[in-house]
Amino acid sequence: MIKIIIADDHPIVREGLKRIIDECSDMDCIGEAANSEEVINRCREKKVDVLLLDISMPGAGFLDTLQRIKTKYPSLHVLVLSIHPEEQYAIRAIRAGAAGYLTKNHTPEQLAEAIRQVYAGHKYITSKVAQELITTLETGKETELHKNLSNREFQILCMLGEGKQLTEIASLLSLSPKTIGTYRNRILDKLKLKSTGELIRYAVEHALHE
Repeated sequence: MIKIIIADDHPIVREGLKRIIDECSDMDCIGEAANSEEVINRCREKKVDVLLLDISMPGAGFLDTLQRIKTKYPSLHVLVLSIHPEEQYAIRAIRAGAAGYLTKNHTPEQLAEAIRQVYAGHKYITSKVAQELITTLETGKETELHKNLSNREFQILCMLGEGKQLTEIASLLSLSPKTIGTYRNRILDKLKLKSTGELIRYAVEHALHE
């Protein structure tokens, strides 16, 4: 029996995922979480095989949450679920330790198959993501500049794109405003931009947000 925890801040979504799992004789939903801290707590409290992790939950960014989980529970299989296009987040999620990435427009049958695949120790990605990975390996670089940012830089870029101020970002990430300013300068340099306003416009144009 595959023991699953669902992490999503929308009760309706969690209920829908539970119903899909309930219809699979080899799966059992043993817990739910609505924010990042609850995810960590549920994984500590229960013996879980697969975590269904939504990208857009309250609390720490999903990359931070994913990395914390994989550090504490390296054998846990994490399948990231998202409404965001896979080209924006899938490779970054895989590199951060996720076993798979699935957008929420897939069918219940595809979700069940993805769960079984990651539980068996395989990666679950679409052919489109696989091709992008191959291209990156062959060229040694990403095709879009923001994909070359570190996870922290990417997170701060997304937060800027959501309209957050530097002081607010510093508070959310438990970092000093000076440190956030340093990250912003690095992002500006890597994206070849000149101002915070241009960073925000870049994030909006590329639909970057957590």
